Amino acid sequence: MGHINVGRAILGGLLTGVVINIGETILNVLIVAEPMERALQARNLPPVGGAAIGGFVLLCFLLGIATVWLYAAIRPRFGPGVRTAVIVGVVVWWFAFVWPGIGDVIIGFVPPTVSAIVLAWEAAEIIIGSVAGAWLYREA
Repeated sequence: MGHINVGRAILGGLLTGVVINIGETILNVLIVAEPMERALQARNLPPVGGAAIGGFVLLCFLLGIATVWLYAAIRPRFGPGVRTAVIVGVVVWWFAFVWPGIGDVIIGFVPPTVSAIVLAWEAAEIIIGSVAGAWLYREA
């Protein structure tokens, strides 16, 4: 069992981050823009823009790097390949998207129907991103 190839984990993570960022842009601009705008207006919050978007983009890249790092960490136990990348994608989806998404529904910020759409979309984007990033990862 060797060490994680940090350079390849970052490279794969950046690819994963690109996939997540593209997915989140499509989701938030085309699919759930209207209900999210209503949710923000109902709470007297300004539209998401500028610095917030920059922060989300950065966080998506960091999530991508963490996803591929996790893939590299469990790869010796589960074996390299798509199956392991999908497992990682599901685990990351649960902790990064489902857990806070349930919280948004519980506090009434997001309607359950909108949350279901968002979570299904995010499952696809993180699993695809995880597989893409894992494809670039190689042991040292």
